[in-house]
Amino acid sequence: MQIFYSGRVQGVGFRYTVKSVAAGFDIVGTVRNLMDGRVELIAEGTKEELNAFRAAIPEAGLAANIRDEAVAWSEARGGFRGFEIAR
Repeated sequence: MQIFYSGRVQGVGFRYTVKSVAAGFDIVGTVRNLMDGRVELIAEGTKEELNAFRAAIPEAGLAANIRDEAVAWSEARGGFRGFEIAR
């Protein structure tokens, strides 16, 4: 699952909150700031876990920061260890 978040998502602890939320799910992936002001999240796991994780992000106090969420689904490629903030 790849999600691009836009809104007030940089400089507000967004990535750190997403990483904390990820700890409660059986998923792996990364979250990072993009140069255009968006945040990109890439996560792999079961569809059920990914959907629950996605729903938990706004519920973690981030809903007011998110203006748009663009989601794309694809096959897992592997290569992730845990869930990290990418630079």
